[in-house]
Amino acid sequence: MIELIQFPWSPFCIVQRRILEFSGARFKIRNIPSNDRSLVWKLTKQRYYGVPAIKDGKTVVFEINEDTQVIAKYLDEEMELGLFPEKWRGVQSVLWGFIENEIEGATFRLNDVYWKEFVPPREQLPFLRHKERKFGRGCIDQWRREQSVWLKKLEDRLVPFEIILSHQQFLLDEQPRFIDFDLFGMLENFLYSGHYKLPARHKEIKKWHARMVTIKFSDIPR
Repeated sequence: MIELIQFPWSPFCIVQRRILEFSGARFKIRNIPSNDRSLVWKLTKQRYYGVPAIKDGKTVVFEINEDTQVIAKYLDEEMELGLFPEKWRGVQSVLWGFIENEIEGATFRLNDVYWKEFVPPREQLPFLRHKERKFGRGCIDQWRREQSVWLKKLEDRLVPFEIILSHQQFLLDEQPRFIDFDLFGMLENFLYSGHYKLPARHKEIKKWHARMVTIKFSDIPR
């Protein structure tokens, strides 16, 4: 059985979790402390310490770069989900770059404003230290002060997706491809704290999001 190793709030873990749910395959989740990557380090033979990671029997799958989709492609190939059709190869690579930088750049900051509500107390000091080493001392307080600015940025950056979804059910065609799951993961991270809703003006994204919550691979006509 496939095992997903994750932090529950990580947008990139949410992407893989939703793909697994979509597939209908049996899988299990192992949540690890955000400050203890030793399990991933051990499973990958000291080649990787991030999340998500997948353990499928004796096979361990992890990303090899910040802009790869090794895990999703592995799941797609194993389960024949049609997430990476050749005709959309170039388009998807451009779009996931935008989603994982411009969209995620807003969503993780907005979610992190409420970090004390979802990071367990014993992990809070390392979590804060990690953020401040990467983004500067007081970064989370700054994002809290700039909350309305980041909400506006997110709303504006979602406009192209709203336009696309006004003409079709999913982002590329009539069934979800990888970038649908990628955008879904970023938005679920944004919604994770329970303090936000999707922007009211983006009515088509709200409809798409509702479809993405429930759709299964078995629902797609062949």
